[in-house]
Amino acid sequence: MTTTFSDTDLRTDAQAWLDGFSRFLTAELAPTAVFAPQSYWRDVLAFTGDLRTFNDEIPAELLRRQELAKATNIRIAEDRTPPRLVERAGIPCLEVIFEFDTLAGSGVGVARLVDVPDRGLLVRSLFTTLDQLADHPERTGEHRPVGQADSSKFGGPNWLDRRVAAQAYENRDPDVLIVGGGQSGLTLAARLGQLDVDALVVDTHVRPGDNWRTRYHALTLHNAVWLNDLPYMPFPATWPQFVPKDKLAGWFEAYVEAMEINFWGATAFVGGDYDEQSRSWVARVRRGDGTIRTLRPKHVVIATGVSGIPYVPELPGLSQFAGRTLHSSDYDDAGEFEGQRVVIIGTGNSAHDVAQDLHAHGVDVTMVQRSSTTIVSVDPSAAAADASYLTAPTLEDCDLLSMATVYPDLYTGSQMITATMKELDKDLVAALNRIGFRTDYGEEDTGQQMKFMRRGGGYYLNVGCSDLLISGQVGLVQYADTAGFVADGLSLTNGDVVEADAVILATGYQTQQEGVRALLGDEIADAVGPIWGYDDEGEVRNTWRRTAQPGLWFSSGNFQLCRIYSKVLAMQIRTDLDNG
Repeated sequence: MTTTFSDTDLRTDAQAWLDGFSRFLTAELAPTAVFAPQSYWRDVLAFTGDLRTFNDEIPAELLRRQELAKATNIRIAEDRTPPRLVERAGIPCLEVIFEFDTLAGSGVGVARLVDVPDRGLLVRSLFTTLDQLADHPERTGEHRPVGQADSSKFGGPNWLDRRVAAQAYENRDPDVLIVGGGQSGLTLAARLGQLDVDALVVDTHVRPGDNWRTRYHALTLHNAVWLNDLPYMPFPATWPQFVPKDKLAGWFEAYVEAMEINFWGATAFVGGDYDEQSRSWVARVRRGDGTIRTLRPKHVVIATGVSGIPYVPELPGLSQFAGRTLHSSDYDDAGEFEGQRVVIIGTGNSAHDVAQDLHAHGVDVTMVQRSSTTIVSVDPSAAAADASYLTAPTLEDCDLLSMATVYPDLYTGSQMITATMKELDKDLVAALNRIGFRTDYGEEDTGQQMKFMRRGGGYYLNVGCSDLLISGQVGLVQYADTAGFVADGLSLTNGDVVEADAVILATGYQTQQEGVRALLGDEIADAVGPIWGYDDEGEVRNTWRRTAQPGLWFSSGNFQLCRIYSKVLAMQIRTDLDNG
């Protein structure tokens, strides 16, 4: 990599900038000696108490926030990746991980310094985040609990007795009710537990992990296991690169046990009302036996993920179809369809996986494409994207550097990795286009990950179904060429009929805002507004941060996002509880 940096010691250069930054925060140094002409600042809780990104008036904003944060002792992080020359979004920079202290707790940051002619090293991209709360450090390492080691505990309740009592909630309410027991809910519960917050997870499935266990037989994760560790409990180094769904389900169940997560299975959150006077919720859950339990938590977190209520579109003639109709969320076992003909509406990840699973069981499958789809090979393209995440020696630092990437650089970086994917997958995509399958690379060629962050779908990581389409083993019909369903199947505009015994709607899910509307009513749903997707600053809307409705939070995302932002969300909830 070619840079314009001097040959001086990188640590010396890094410390010199940090010293200047410290002097700037005390108004002893002009901002022009610290900030590049075009610069960005992303803060997660440390200065703003929120998730914010700034690109205008950064010096003035920082100094204003510093009046309350009182950041001091800014120093190179000794136990992290040392200062080094890297390239981020195509720009050479000196990347520095640093630590600092505030009144709220200890923080960590990343400064990406560029060499500005005649001005020296200045920060182009600054990131700051709160890492530990002063009054509630995570109960790990030196802060771990002692447990029952002294003889005075004999004769009293042991660990198991206390766990059974804790999960019963017979004479108390949880501080936090978490709705959803997938990776979003469980990682948050684990984080809250280490901050001494009483949290209860409720899930409609019976056992932890059933959200994976009950899905279709052949399912595996489509990205590498080494990116998907859960907080405090990394996956074993012996595990396969792509984890089978039942293996993952068992790990979720073990995680609940090991992390002492209070979990009520076969329990549905059926609604709630916020009591302004007590600043708590009156939340209703329906247990497996049909009884309704009323809980009064201070906070409710909807952690059902981007995929919430199934979206079932009105398709012409579908009510006339004589066969079975189901949404892909209800699909489980291809064996139910052996010897049948199945039409799948949709061409996203679920549609492809269901089609491949059905084909493997001898089912005659036809996919109907409604909109263009981003196609990415698991290997080499997705593997290249996974590898691009691992830019530091430890996953902890990789997560930090990912957080430190401001939206403009995320956008540019996504375009760069997508350009690589396009070259790697050009033959695959060309073959799909030849059979009439419509493809795209996302908005301005930013790829499938940005599609996920904007809309939660619209892509497929190819583990073989694209090849089945190309070879004709799985049929393809464009929705524009259909005339509607009839009793025997799907009628085409040319008069032909694609005969079918079943129709599977792989049509995605309603927005999370609509899920809120169904559970909490129009007033709260309208007040909160859209959930997921990017706001004007490039932050994810109403996710992992405070919303317009006090005490209501949302958590979503893949394993990496849940691992990272569960901590961010947990610290905010802990702080709110401390503040009454």
